[in-house]
Amino acid sequence: MSEQTAATNNGWMNRALNTIEVVGNKLPDPAVLFALLMVIVWGMSWLFSGMTFSEIDPRTGQQIQIVNLLSGNALTTFASNIVTTFVNFPPLGVVLVAMLGLGVAEYTGFINAGLRSILAVTPATFLTPVLIAVGVLSHVAVDAGYVLVIPLGAVIFYAAGRHPLAGIAAAFAGVSGGFSATFFVPSSLDPLLAGMTQVSAQILDPTVIINPLNNYIFTTASTVLIVVIGWFLTDKVIEPRLAKTKVDGDTSQMITMEALSTQERKGLRAAVTSMFVVALLLALSIVLPAATPWAAPAEQVAEGMNPLLVAASPLMKSIVTLILVFFLVPGIVYGYVSGSVSNHRDIIKGMSHAMSGMGYYIVMAFFCALFLYAFNQSNLGTLLALKGANALKAMGLPLAMTLVGIVFLSGFVNLVVGSASAKWALIGAIMVPMLMELGISPDLTQAAYRVGDSSTNIITPLLPYFPLIVVFCQKYVKNSGIGTLVALMLPYSIAMLLLWTAFLLGFWALDIPLGLGASYDYIPAR
Repeated sequence: MSEQTAATNNGWMNRALNTIEVVGNKLPDPAVLFALLMVIVWGMSWLFSGMTFSEIDPRTGQQIQIVNLLSGNALTTFASNIVTTFVNFPPLGVVLVAMLGLGVAEYTGFINAGLRSILAVTPATFLTPVLIAVGVLSHVAVDAGYVLVIPLGAVIFYAAGRHPLAGIAAAFAGVSGGFSATFFVPSSLDPLLAGMTQVSAQILDPTVIINPLNNYIFTTASTVLIVVIGWFLTDKVIEPRLAKTKVDGDTSQMITMEALSTQERKGLRAAVTSMFVVALLLALSIVLPAATPWAAPAEQVAEGMNPLLVAASPLMKSIVTLILVFFLVPGIVYGYVSGSVSNHRDIIKGMSHAMSGMGYYIVMAFFCALFLYAFNQSNLGTLLALKGANALKAMGLPLAMTLVGIVFLSGFVNLVVGSASAKWALIGAIMVPMLMELGISPDLTQAAYRVGDSSTNIITPLLPYFPLIVVFCQKYVKNSGIGTLVALMLPYSIAMLLLWTAFLLGFWALDIPLGLGASYDYIPAR
């Protein structure tokens, strides 16, 4: 890809991004890279395991101790858990189950016909912002955006005559870069982070109670900022840079803008009707029973939250199953009505075809899962996070600069610790009480963390879904690699980090409420 884009090297930004892409793509294959990183982690864990560190792990109250992964016990534990580690790798089951339904919908032609129908009436000008907004909205369905919105972003852009990698970049910016934005509907991340913030705040003041929607107004308003940033960068920076990049994947099954035939329109109407029937049945199962089985138990629901929308609810846990059903049913209906399939064997063939395309991802996911397991077990990421937090505390910066420091610290920690909750459990226990002592509320500290965490999601290979996005890119441009994706997403990451931080400071300066029951100042209880 880098040779093909050489002709577009106009200006320092293109030269810098092309350099990042070239260097990144000279790295070993992502699967091998994860294996090498795992070996490096093993070596570093052995090197630092004998050292004493003063940092206290807030989760255990004990001094940080690096675990030697080359010890006999650690190696045998690692070997005996390889299958479990791989099978329990969070994105693996999500991706494969969702792809069964998507595979049938694609194989029968339902997705092709549906997108052609939508694009025929969608103004080209608003294609990018709508895609990014849908990416942000997908957070309601937990991680569904990674397996649904991002690949469809490529398909939609290609069908509209635009570069598919630009569609991937725009969708990825919305789904992952805008992870802490909310499009009117709260996500499961809100009560999760608020609960941890409350625990951290009560280290200093046991009377502090944090509302689960304490950042809701800020994160909702942030959606507009994310869409504007993504829209500008996609259309003005990313897509022009991709202009000379040849799409050399298998284009035989890619969507082209042709008018629907009579049989396709008939099949599409039947398929959409079947989707509405499934949605109606789901809705009835939610609203008709006095106590719907889709809701979480009352003891697992934080005050002010909808029991259907918390992470513990069966509805949220069934999102991937619902994706499977919502694409499998209309895919089958479309196939039979339009005549693209003739019997059940064709349906199974569609599923098999989808799985055959996931072989490389499965291999990559295997090594990624083992690397993340080793990195988490070693405590190296925890040590880096705590050292960064303590260093920021020791600087004694002005309040505004301290907030900026939290944003950038969170962004850095995000590069070495993948889980949003794990990062906040580590640095929140230090930062929340520290800023409370300076008069800054836990609500504001949490908002600063969310900005930094979200902004760098899209450039860290430690994001569990990062290998999957690389595979999506390779479907259209064969020699895409980690460097390709990082170069695509770096402009979004930098812009979000800077502008979103300024946006938060603007909220603070204008005293705009962050959310429900939130404040900017902390006043100790008397």
